[in-house]
Amino acid sequence: MEVRAVARDIRISPRKVRLVVDAVRGKRVGEAVAALRFMPQRAAVEVSKVIRSAAANAENNYGLEPDDLYVARIYADEGRTLKRFRARAHGRASPLLKRSSHITAIVSDAQPGLEVKEEA
Repeated sequence: MEVRAVARDIRISPRKVRLVVDAVRGKRVGEAVAALRFMPQRAAVEVSKVIRSAAANAENNYGLEPDDLYVARIYADEGRTLKRFRARAHGRASPLLKRSSHITAIVSDAQPGLEVKEEA
C-alpha cells in the first residue's frame, strides 16, 4: 500500500530541495529521518516533515506500522515564483526570482525495487 503527503509552496528553490530528496529515496522512514537530522541544508527540515507526515497518514488512516515503511518515491516540483525587483545603478532595476517548491513523499510497506509476482 502506498500513502502520500504533500507540502506546497515551501520557500526553497527546487534545485536545492532535490539535493536532499535524492539522499533519502528508497530508505526506511526511520533511517531517512535520522539521516535528515544531521544534514546541514535548510531543506532537510522540510523534507523530514513531509516524510513524517506521510508515515503518520499511513499509521492513522490505514493502520500500517511506521517502522515497516519505506520512502518509495519522493520528489520536488517547482512551485510558484514570486517576482521582485532590485534597484540598480542609474535608475534601472533587475529581477529577483524567489522560487518555491512542492515536495511530495510517497511511503510504502513494500521495499522499493522488489516486484511482487503473482502466480497465474
